[in-house]
Amino acid sequence: MNDYKKEMGMRIRVRRKKLLLTQEEIAEQLGVSVKHFSEVERGLTGLSIENLIKLSDILGISLDYIIKGEADKCDWDSTLSLLERVPKEKESLIKDLIKLGIQLSKN
Repeated sequence: MNDYKKEMGMRIRVRRKKLLLTQEEIAEQLGVSVKHFSEVERGLTGLSIENLIKLSDILGISLDYIIKGEADKCDWDSTLSLLERVPKEKESLIKDLIKLGIQLSKN
């Protein structure tokens, strides 16, 4: 019955780690305790709708992906959210990657 919570928690944990964020950082942004957020990642409890929406923004992934594991075909808001987090010293690298992607898509 609670398998969906465990799967959801796993998706949250994987994405958080991919973004190099700590449980403490996420918990603070959500306004929940680290213990509570840890329990979410372990699938022991859930989050309110409001906090799921916040978490979606923080992690730059859709609610569909968090809840059901289904990714949107094109989620520009999430992509832009992630790009806004790129440190200034890495912006030129990101621009080069985007240019390369555009060139490859033309071939």
